[in-house]
Amino acid sequence: TGSPVILTILQNWVPRVSHYFDKEHYTYAGHQIVIQESIEHFGAVVWPGALALSQYLESNQEQFNLKDKKVLEIGAGTGLLSIVACILGAHVTATDLPEVLENLSYNISRNTQHLNMHKPEVKKLVWGEGLDEDFPVSTYHYDFILATDVVYHHGALDPLLATMVHFCKPGTVLLWANKFRFSTDYEFLEKVCNIFNTTILAEFPESNVKLLKATIRKN
Repeated sequence: TGSPVILTILQNWVPRVSHYFDKEHYTYAGHQIVIQESIEHFGAVVWPGALALSQYLESNQEQFNLKDKKVLEIGAGTGLLSIVACILGAHVTATDLPEVLENLSYNISRNTQHLNMHKPEVKKLVWGEGLDEDFPVSTYHYDFILATDVVYHHGALDPLLATMVHFCKPGTVLLWANKFRFSTDYEFLEKVCNIFNTTILAEFPESNVKLLKATIRKN
């Protein structure tokens, strides 16, 4: 309802550089979060969509109360957003490709192990593959699906859309933040709007990031 909020991604981190990994220090919801990045994988770098959605969830806890909610992040990357959701009280399952899981697990473990919260899970998820076997609808139901910068110049957009549809059941809210770069990004957005009830919650113009809320249409 109404126009999207226009926001700026706050510069709330201080870079720490090493020869092999970059370690970024962030502060969300009163907690310092240290993220280890790897330059070897796209999924092991913090992208602006994750910063945007982390900031939005921290600032809008009344609108999107994650406490005790079941939250799935697809394409979790470094795990920053999953860690923030965990700090905000959610039961979090962070998923990504097999080659990203080691760094993802490391970041989530080091940032949540000493906090009094629901213990997060890390699972493999290849978009569009084995969804009915690994995440059967009868067993797995999530209150929120989180996705950030999952749309860029890659060939798995149709499997990504199928994955979103699989997990977004009645009552599930998809929160998707993405930096829009290419015409294919907008084409994917159009497909999402054709399937879901979609609202643009916020825009971050200096980063070309849009934050959208989507729910499945009732038949």
